[in-house]
Amino acid sequence: MKISEKFNKDRTVFSFEVFPPKKTSSVDTIYSTLDELKELHPDFISVTYGAGGSSANNITAQIASKISEMGITSAAHLSCVNNTKEDILRILDEFKALGIENILALRGDIVPDVEPKHDFDYASDLVTFIKQHGDFHISGACYPEVHMDAPDMDTDIEHLKIKVEAGAEHLMSQLFFDNTAFYNFLEKARAAGINVPIEAGIMPVTNKKQIERMVSMCGASLPHKFARVMQKYENNPEALRDAGIAYATDQIVDLIGSGVDGIHLYTMNNPYVARRISENISSLL
Repeated sequence: MKISEKFNKDRTVFSFEVFPPKKTSSVDTIYSTLDELKELHPDFISVTYGAGGSSANNITAQIASKISEMGITSAAHLSCVNNTKEDILRILDEFKALGIENILALRGDIVPDVEPKHDFDYASDLVTFIKQHGDFHISGACYPEVHMDAPDMDTDIEHLKIKVEAGAEHLMSQLFFDNTAFYNFLEKARAAGINVPIEAGIMPVTNKKQIERMVSMCGASLPHKFARVMQKYENNPEALRDAGIAYATDQIVDLIGSGVDGIHLYTMNNPYVARRISENISSLL
């Protein structure tokens, strides 16, 4: 099933993101995670691409196919800055062979000391290319607090509109911890004529160092309330986990109450956290 069909119902879409296991781990580890996530009945599960956008030994398609076999709609991430057109065509052929219908089209990270291929400089270039080479539903990423490479919000939204006009039918936001930032972004996106469904990306904090690393990579701000929680419980893993679940739950309750199109939960491959949050909001969906 294509993701676009999920937004044709009068309710909030609730989806998960998982990532492939490390090269040193067996792929079976993610399958056991998926078995637990399946019980939570997400609308779809997206699978991230290889680190740095490398297609070498990429198992994203394999995992996305497995999710579909489990009866859950899947989406495979695909980044382009470090791939040639021939690379992307080969991956699209693999997706088709595995019955993968949904792609999250991304530029991908610029890897230090690695020269980009320059066949695709922007995610919108990849969206256009995918539209020319298959009948896929294409999702895109958006940044409530501005992409780190964009000079300002207005410019970022101009580029986002180009991506939507190229064929992105649905957007998933980068993680954020201040709902006001998301609402401000959403208002500006709608005013710019971006009318596709936009899901809010929520990451429950379970590890202080991990979230600080993620924030440094994506530029999300840390509200004082949130930073205070991390500081208070940083040496108590169980308390930090529970506080993170509570904070994420509060965010989601507010977002659903405000009529957000969907919630995309960055599970970090942690079924326990996903289950706790799913139970907390089950009556709202």
